[in-house]
Amino acid sequence: MEQVRPPAVAGMFYPADPEQLRATVETFLEGQHTGCHQPPKAVIVPHAGYVYSGPVAASAYVCLRPARGKIRRVVLLGPAHRVAFSGLAVPGVDYFQTPLGLVPLDKEALETATGLPQVRRLDEAHAFEHSLEVQLPFLQEVLGENFGIVPLAVGDASPQEVAEVLEVLWDGPETLIVVSSDLSHYYDYDTARKLDTITSRAIEALDPGAIHFEQACGRTPVAGLLLAARHHGLRAETVDLRNSGDTAGDKSRVVGYGAYVFH
Repeated sequence: MEQVRPPAVAGMFYPADPEQLRATVETFLEGQHTGCHQPPKAVIVPHAGYVYSGPVAASAYVCLRPARGKIRRVVLLGPAHRVAFSGLAVPGVDYFQTPLGLVPLDKEALETATGLPQVRRLDEAHAFEHSLEVQLPFLQEVLGENFGIVPLAVGDASPQEVAEVLEVLWDGPETLIVVSSDLSHYYDYDTARKLDTITSRAIEALDPGAIHFEQACGRTPVAGLLLAARHHGLRAETVDLRNSGDTAGDKSRVVGYGAYVFH
């Protein structure tokens, strides 16, 4: 019997009703005026509730619309918020489910990843994790149905270990890499803007050593991507940089969100 990982944060981080969810994502996407000339190889996108970070995430996802039907695999990495473990964790299920339908796992790519010593199966790391789940409705809307995912929850790992995983899964333009990360957490508005600007400059410079844990909750997968991007000669571009004070209005204790594309 095929196993399905059901949605854990539908109705909390994003709408549980399929039509409302689709309309919400489309509204975010249609509100973007992208200058992307070609689909990126990789993106960094935030993972908060859609009311907070959805518009920022959409600024990167809209760049993928020309790749609909061409991208067959999405390597999806995000920090583990609920379970502590070493290395990177993959689930043992066959599908991730959202209100928009089932997303299959790419079993061949998962087998390749688990051939590395830092990658292991740990269903508990995925059962209630939101950092990967909230990306799926955006991917379903922009890419359609013909893609599989390689979901990797990142625990206590080094950037080099993440980069090694990315290297074995890198492949060609049929493979997209998505790193899920918010930026600074719970600073006042002006402090957050300063910190997030520093982080964005480090991402654009492909300098993982300049990003510390207080600057990005997904610091480790971000740093791993920067190492891989440098190795493959990619360049990074900031397409949006805001925080919850900009998107939701409360500027007392904000969370930062950035969207980045890599070509």
